[in-house]
Amino acid sequence: TSPFTFRKLAGCTLFITGASRGIGKAIALKAAKDGANIVIAAKTAEPHPTLPGTIYTAAEEIEAAGGKALPCIVNVREEQQIINAVEKAVKTFGGIDILVNNASAISLTGTLETATKKVNLMMDVNVRGTYLTSKACLPHLRKSKNPHILNLSPPMNLNPMWFKNHCAYTISKYGMSMCVLGMAEEFRGEVAVNALWPKTAIHTAAMDMLGGDGIEKQCRKTDILADAAYCILSKPKTFTGNFIIDEVLLREEGVKDFDVYAIAPGKRHLLKVRSDGQEEKKLSRSQQEGADAAKAKTESAAATPSGPVAETFRVIQGAVTEEYVRSTRGVFQFELSGDGGGTWYIDLKTEGGSAGFGKPPVTADVVMSMSSADFVKMFTGKLKPTLAFMTGRLRIKGNMALAIKLEKMLSQLNSKL
Repeated sequence: TSPFTFRKLAGCTLFITGASRGIGKAIALKAAKDGANIVIAAKTAEPHPTLPGTIYTAAEEIEAAGGKALPCIVNVREEQQIINAVEKAVKTFGGIDILVNNASAISLTGTLETATKKVNLMMDVNVRGTYLTSKACLPHLRKSKNPHILNLSPPMNLNPMWFKNHCAYTISKYGMSMCVLGMAEEFRGEVAVNALWPKTAIHTAAMDMLGGDGIEKQCRKTDILADAAYCILSKPKTFTGNFIIDEVLLREEGVKDFDVYAIAPGKRHLLKVRSDGQEEKKLSRSQQEGADAAKAKTESAAATPSGPVAETFRVIQGAVTEEYVRSTRGVFQFELSGDGGGTWYIDLKTEGGSAGFGKPPVTADVVMSMSSADFVKMFTGKLKPTLAFMTGRLRIKGNMALAIKLEKMLSQLNSKL
């Protein structure tokens, strides 16, 4: 029997930001099956050239699932749009019972590589948008019998590894978590305020853009977050101030089969939280390798290393074409630790292109630091660059757009390597 059988959100009104696609829409559809009212507060009114869904197509799906939908054009950076949508929701459905702060902006880039407009976007959407939407909904939530605010944000772990590769993004998401920390206490006894975060990466359009082809095999479906959110929102308002991991909660609720949530059952998933000490220790070792790589010195030019790394670069050199140079226009430097390590490069900017041992002939646009073993795995298709980057096994400095171009080239070279 399902742990959800006797929990119903029938008649409840949910105000969900970013509900036109992905996680927000999945939560909406789960509640809609109970006959809930869903306010779709998102900015996509016209079809996006690359992202699926609009507030209107989401409304059609919600109605088909058994709920009532109110699509509202809302950019959470615009306070008046939030206020207008809240007023329309109250007028249409008589109140608001649940707020899900799902809208989020992401840029997994280092401090020097994050443009100011990206910093502003993440702070405005993630922190300020969450705060202002909560502020606008709270007067109405306080009138509900069992009100909830649920933020899609992580538990606050101050381990530097969560900051070093994407400082601005982490700050913005932790800002959402701090809203939970403060508001849960401020409105204790009146409104439940909690945070929900996935244990693994979730397959969404945003993840496809970040990870490229094949990343979905390391992800779970949005259904797991929808089920976890349903559990939280069905609990009494005394359940507040919690930072919840989807899998942990669902196990407590009696779920045993998590393969049903996997895009590719049996595959190892890309972790977004560390749940045990052993995994932490593994990451610490890879971090140490990264530190070692940063200190690596160029080996004697007269004694070029041999082994898997050298063989990989030999194949890359043979595969470099003028087409790769024209389409990439970038120089990549690799600081590798371990066997066959040292400084290596791929020059896809200079006419003819080249690859080999030592520093590149011109200044590198991108510097990548990692272990030589992971480098070989990455260039032979056994390790996704996104996975290596997000778990700290790969550090990138410089032009992130060029790094993404290199990843695309890797997918073409894998058959030769």
